[in-house]
Amino acid sequence: SGVMETRRDQALIGVQNYLEKAAESLKASAPIKFRISSRTDTGVHALCNAAHLDIQRGPGKPPFSEEQLLSSLNKHLRPEPIRILSAHRVPSTFHARFSALSRTYIYRLLLGCAHHSQVPVFERDLCWAPAGGPLNVPAMQEAAQFMLGTHDFSTFRSLHSEAEFTSPVRTIFQLDIQPSTGFLAHHYEHRALEFWEVKIRGRSFLYRQVRRMVGALVAVGMGRLAPHHVKELLEVKDALAFPPNIMAPPSGLFLKSVEY
Repeated sequence: SGVMETRRDQALIGVQNYLEKAAESLKASAPIKFRISSRTDTGVHALCNAAHLDIQRGPGKPPFSEEQLLSSLNKHLRPEPIRILSAHRVPSTFHARFSALSRTYIYRLLLGCAHHSQVPVFERDLCWAPAGGPLNVPAMQEAAQFMLGTHDFSTFRSLHSEAEFTSPVRTIFQLDIQPSTGFLAHHYEHRALEFWEVKIRGRSFLYRQVRRMVGALVAVGMGRLAPHHVKELLEVKDALAFPPNIMAPPSGLFLKSVEY
């Protein structure tokens, strides 16, 4: 349901809500707030995200150890697909979001399915299987070169309430399109399925920027756009110029890591 905290009256609950509910078990002297590095949308996955929190204990109580934090929080998160992988003490100047040097996303594509019912059940909601036959990967790789470096990505962001206050200039350090493997893929090799990964690393990203970038690259692979059209979309700097119905769905997107 997305990372960010949602209101109590909303049906979908954010990852932050679950974390802060679990943190109540620590019985700190003040409510614990999680500041999360990367605010992934509903339906997007994270192999690894990062957050920071301040814990105030009562007088005379020793600080929690990393092991105590992990075991206590994970005990209360157990019913949910959320786990704390590690904990580290950091200086008070550290901020999980603003101290990050880069973030790496992976987008998983599955080729060879004429219909969504042909997606293996173990891959359901974990990849995008665009219909329409094979993709022209060399054309996608050519288009990807236009996105590398520092650009005004106005065309590649979805408009929302914060958009007008956020600079559209972002830097893409890496954009690779490579063959990949599926979960348990060796058990259905006879089905002629192909897995590909789009790997994108940048300092930070605009709202839905990665999904728009991947959607444009897949449109190039399908022949709906030519590689030079991606360059033209960058140059026009207008979110409304983005072609309709080509944004990649959230299911194939994974936050892979946050680098500090």
